[in-house]
Amino acid sequence: MIRVLIADDQDLVRGGLAALLALEDGIEVVAEVGRGDLVEAAVAEHRPDVVLLDIEMPGMSGLEVAERLRGHRVVIVTTFGRPGYLSRALDAGVSGFVVKDAPVAELTAAVRRVMAGETVIDPKLAVSALTVGPSPLTQREAEVLRTASGGATVADIARTLFLTEGTVRNYLSSAITKTGARNRAEAVRVAESRGWL
Repeated sequence: MIRVLIADDQDLVRGGLAALLALEDGIEVVAEVGRGDLVEAAVAEHRPDVVLLDIEMPGMSGLEVAERLRGHRVVIVTTFGRPGYLSRALDAGVSGFVVKDAPVAELTAAVRRVMAGETVIDPKLAVSALTVGPSPLTQREAEVLRTASGGATVADIARTLFLTEGTVRNYLSSAITKTGARNRAEAVRVAESRGWL
């Protein structure tokens, strides 16, 4: 029996996945959580064989959780099929990456294959990741863009990140150039759409 834990902040999606997986022979859903910061405790308590994680969750993102669960079999199951997210997930040591619009048979096959020691990646996303490539942004440039995404001013960003305004402008300028954008709002959109933030 493959023991599965599902972490997704959307009740309907989480419940739907649990119900569908429960219909499969040899798969048992042992726990469901709706927040990223609850996953580690649930893993310790229920000892699943495979953990299915959404990326966008309150408390902690699925990518952050995956990093903390290194050594466990983790499959990202997300709406956000972006090449940058795939790269970050693989860097975090996940065993699989499946998009939510995949057929249920693909998800169950992914769970079984991951349990057998394979790494499973959505084929279309893998091709897209090879085309887009890794993020050109440094960690600090990404952090500045992430902070700017809410419409923060240069002064706000500087205060939040404990940088000078000149340094913030330099990071923004570099990020704009690297993303091929015309301004910082467009740089944020490009970086988010590619999963670099």
